[in-house]
Amino acid sequence: MRTTLTLISTLILSSTAAFSQSTDHSTMDHGSMTMDETIIEGAVHAEAVVNSFGDGTVNVSHGPIPEIGWPAMTMDMPLMEGAEMMGEIVDGDTVTMMLVKGDDGMYSIGALMAGM
Repeated sequence: MRTTLTLISTLILSSTAAFSQSTDHSTMDHGSMTMDETIIEGAVHAEAVVNSFGDGTVNVSHGPIPEIGWPAMTMDMPLMEGAEMMGEIVDGDTVTMMLVKGDDGMYSIGALMAGM
């Protein structure tokens, strides 16, 4: 698990390209995000299915995320400003999402990585 998180974190840090696959999603600037180590250290990674992109959100279905006490659910998740899209991601794709806890205690998506 630690190796997977390290790999995902390394990929996020090394990625400079941002991909956008939805009309609602295409206006977001994903390339300007700078992930500092503090954000990545506290991030939670989980597998999810992308149902749809909205205006600054993505609707996902995910299994339980025990690290933060979440049961399996389908929900709209806010995308952080500059959220990274790693790979081509379209509705229906299984992705690894990086959740970052904000100062308000709420989680947002900092990055989505297309399934391998």
